[in-house]
Amino acid sequence: MRGVVFTGERELELMEFPDPTPGPGEVVLEMKASGMCGSDLHQYRRSRSGGSSGGLPVNPDPVIAGHEPCGIVAAVGPGVGEAQATPGQRVMVHHYKGCTVCGHCRSGWSQLCQEEPVKVYGNNAHGGHAPYLKVPAFTLVPLLDELSFVTGAAISCGTGTAYGALRRLKLSGNDTIAIFGQGPVGLSATQLAKAMGARVIALDIGEERLARARAFGADETVNPRSNDPVGAIKDLTHGYGAETTLDTSGTPEGRIAAVRAAKVWGTTCFVGERNNVTIDVSPDMLRKQLTIVASWTFSSIGQAECARFVSDRGIDVEGLFTESWRLDQAEEAYKLFDTQTTGKGVFLI
Repeated sequence: MRGVVFTGERELELMEFPDPTPGPGEVVLEMKASGMCGSDLHQYRRSRSGGSSGGLPVNPDPVIAGHEPCGIVAAVGPGVGEAQATPGQRVMVHHYKGCTVCGHCRSGWSQLCQEEPVKVYGNNAHGGHAPYLKVPAFTLVPLLDELSFVTGAAISCGTGTAYGALRRLKLSGNDTIAIFGQGPVGLSATQLAKAMGARVIALDIGEERLARARAFGADETVNPRSNDPVGAIKDLTHGYGAETTLDTSGTPEGRIAAVRAAKVWGTTCFVGERNNVTIDVSPDMLRKQLTIVASWTFSSIGQAECARFVSDRGIDVEGLFTESWRLDQAEEAYKLFDTQTTGKGVFLI
């Protein structure tokens, strides 16, 4: 089979790999949809000499990209019971593997494992940008019949990450939330926050993305290039600021604006990867009793919970996607995605 491999400095290659065979406790999935996530761009843009893998152990061998895999079970290995997986079953993947026995792993938070280096499928282990994917059976999350494979791919990272962050914020219908960045994760947060009953202020420097935010339910939109974002949010909240703010941009400017746009006793959540932020602790935190939380994706239980929430509320997650691609179009797909002006992309396999 051929899979998409990031070779560094905005280059990629369709490389040949053997078709996978499941070992003990493993399954092979036939991919149906494999989403493109903003964090893929870190790998796509990295230096050819290697470089960081987001704090994860780096695999020196070519690795198939794609950490939003969704498909059907094609084969099961020895020791995989019917309760875990059956051929033909529709599934998503919780795309992490830790030691499997520590408290974090056993509670569905494999990515937080402290006992051994974590594997992330699509980062330092083979991912979903290929016809087949081999993973441990315990990583599978059933895909509800009423949800498409494309929706399942989004829930497998971008939409699931937004849901996890909103749960960390304990968002309610009493809250106004300001969401910084309206890429795939931010736009998912806009959709989900509206379904949770909150008033949503969406911020982005791209007018196309702000238009999509309005279409997905944002009550107000702000372009930080045209407005002081903190002042604009205070103007929209009677001078107080928002009860909750969420930064999905990962930029220093977005993060500090999220901190300063939160009201007294408010809560800010960081979910965007990389970069730094400098906070003036006294005015920005202490004297407004601010709570700052971080959210890194979701547990396997949270992934299933997100899927049920999307289904029960009839949320149009598939509407996040503006482009669909074949694997042999990967070069064109990532060049467009790298502009960060579009919606979400997906490979249909």
